Amino acid sequence: MEKWYVAHSKPRNEELLWKQFCLRSFESYYPCVPVQTMNSRTQRKQPYFPGYLFVHVDLEVTGRSVLEWIPGGTGLVSFGNEPAIISDGLIYAIKQQIDRLTLASDTPSVVLCKGDNVVVHGGVFAGYEGIFDVQLSGTDRVRVLLSLLNDQFIPVEMSAGYIHQAKQS
Repeated sequence: MEKWYVAHSKPRNEELLWKQFCLRSFESYYPCVPVQTMNSRTQRKQPYFPGYLFVHVDLEVTGRSVLEWIPGGTGLVSFGNEPAIISDGLIYAIKQQIDRLTLASDTPSVVLCKGDNVVVHGGVFAGYEGIFDVQLSGTDRVRVLLSLLNDQFIPVEMSAGYIHQAKQS
């Protein structure tokens, strides 16, 4: 009976492993999320679970050794020498989350410039105000200067989704 398993890839070889599964006609799922690059017109994708992807096979038919020795992979995630089985519901939930993240990245956001006043609305610094410093290269993270101690600005890196431009008065 076919089940979902977690395959472990060699470092930065998720796409190679996914292609190997495709070449062998194994159903697989390689969840990726879009990442904004410094060039605002381009995006690239990065793995949602670096080092892991999912494969849907019948191990009794396929054989475990095929998945253990496939190029780009290091085998199946196992506990007590038993491959970990992932439910269809969890795969569906992951796909839904990836779809939400992809849709959110397609939604144009306000472009912030260095020196813009921002308000943090998520994470441990929620409620603080700061000054936008820079979008970090190749990630959805930003550096914000927060006034935390004695009116000294401290650079803090956080998700770009945690900030929005402060209202002008």
